[in-house]
Amino acid sequence: MQIGIIQGHTRIIGKSQGYLGLPLREIVTNDTVNGPETPAMETAWIPDPAEIAAIVAGAPIILRILGVSHPPVMIYTGEVPPND
Repeated sequence: MQIGIIQGHTRIIGKSQGYLGLPLREIVTNDTVNGPETPAMETAWIPDPAEIAAIVAGAPIILRILGVSHPPVMIYTGEVPPND
């Protein structure tokens, strides 16, 4: 998957560590475990045509976390971009 530019991004992380750079937006959400006003970060990922075909065929989407401690995460589908 390719890194996407998430609408309303507030900063880019990772570039100074040698990564491509990941645009993210910081939000506040109402989480069922951590409660209201829980800070969170969101990023966007764009699947290529082969990945789209694999997903349609039933392949899972895998989230890889570097390190040995797993933070709470969520994966969901964003809005369909407008036809320009």
